[in-house]
Amino acid sequence: MDTKIFGGVLLIVGTSIGAGMLALPITTAGSGFISSTLLLIVCWALMTFSAFLLLEVTLWFPPRTNMISMARATLGKTGELVAWVSYILLLYALLAAYISSGSAIFDTLANVLHLRFSPAINAILFVLVFGYIVYRGIKPVDYVNRYLMAIKLGSLLMIILFAVPYINSSNLLGGNPALLTSTVTVMLTSFGFAPLIPSLRSYFESDVRKLRIAILIGSLIPLLCYLFWDLVILGSLPREGNKGLNHIMQTGGSVAELVQSLSYFLKNTSITGIAHVFTVICVLTSFLSVSLGLSDFLADGIKIEKKGKKGNGIVFTLTFLPSLLIVLFYPSIFVKALSYAGIFVVILVILLPALMVWNGRYHTPRGEGHYQVAGGKTSVLFLILAACMMTALGVLQLV
Repeated sequence: MDTKIFGGVLLIVGTSIGAGMLALPITTAGSGFISSTLLLIVCWALMTFSAFLLLEVTLWFPPRTNMISMARATLGKTGELVAWVSYILLLYALLAAYISSGSAIFDTLANVLHLRFSPAINAILFVLVFGYIVYRGIKPVDYVNRYLMAIKLGSLLMIILFAVPYINSSNLLGGNPALLTSTVTVMLTSFGFAPLIPSLRSYFESDVRKLRIAILIGSLIPLLCYLFWDLVILGSLPREGNKGLNHIMQTGGSVAELVQSLSYFLKNTSITGIAHVFTVICVLTSFLSVSLGLSDFLADGIKIEKKGKKGNGIVFTLTFLPSLLIVLFYPSIFVKALSYAGIFVVILVILLPALMVWNGRYHTPRGEGHYQVAGGKTSVLFLILAACMMTALGVLQLV
């Protein structure tokens, strides 16, 4: 495989497979393995198709054009406003989550060195060290991400291998498919790599073939990982009981509780250490990818090129400072904002690309002679209707 395609695939995988993956089986336990597997495949298909639509729109415009300019050109001021609000709220909330979780890395290192830093200092150190990689651009992010992904996928494979012998087929049967409605937005968020596409377009220098390969393979790998992960967790852990999956869900769905349950039922303490390594790497790869996408988005939105110390410094500050301030001073606001993440993903990654394609193809033609996703009007209309239904469902669940 071409090394650039390999790097692009790993960036997509790193963006998709985040620390939230550990919570995926918790949210799907009530609906059961079979029905949740079918829904997961449907969500993958929707998100991958919408990613190709966003690629189509991205190629209508000059390189380094991001969501703001595309939404403004195709959907006017209203589309621009929706893009701004959805993107900012989603990515700042996610970035705050990764900074909050990632600061624990420095806390662990400090303890090893017999030092003690405050949570604020740990968070600032995390942003300065790993944010500097993003400051240097997509190539350094790509290379660092490759090493982290090797550790991540290796850790995941080890966890799966440890758990396979404990799979009980009876645990995979049953469940209530009606509970699937509460898992849709979680699953969609698990494939939320599309905001990275404008950055990948620049990285691949508008090579459509390589972009399509990277998107397809990069989305398939998370799907396979999620399916195997759900299989071993739902198969090896009981649904009911004091340390069962439903109990974990009722007590807040803590990742730490899931790791403890794995250690308890599998009678293997080494899985705890592997799971902790896996979680840390998930946080780092997601932080790098989300930060990269947000920095390119802001550079396009405020019309500042990421070149030179001044321009790059301004973008760097706008990318990390708001989320860092949330972590330092208003952590409760962040926790509440995360509950809306699934809705923002649907609006930003499914609804907006479909609307932009509809306008750019059938009202104000922009893509003549360029790459066009197959399916015609029917597929785009279906995606618009599906996005509206999922947004309404997410709002009703929150209410």
